[in-house]
Amino acid sequence: MLRHIVLMKFKEGVGERQIEEMSAALRSLPPKISVIKGFEYGPDILRTDRSYDFALVASFENVDGLKAYQLHPDHVPVLQLVRSLCDALIVADFTWP
Repeated sequence: MLRHIVLMKFKEGVGERQIEEMSAALRSLPPKISVIKGFEYGPDILRTDRSYDFALVASFENVDGLKAYQLHPDHVPVLQLVRSLCDALIVADFTWP
């Protein structure tokens, strides 16, 4: 299995309504993209100085599944929305048993 982790730092001024719209867009992906094997996301709850604002953890069978997800026509506009709200994105991908 492959785990895909995304950490998001929102631009100043991004509000709760925008975050909920992004969350709704994320929520819409698993039913549309069959290569997604697990999909969890949510806002940071500790809000420390080193925290990012929001995290996404997605699981795929392998790298090919991740690549198919990244190029999927339903994922592309959601990624554009995420990028429009964020000053910074950090991504890490790793395999696990």
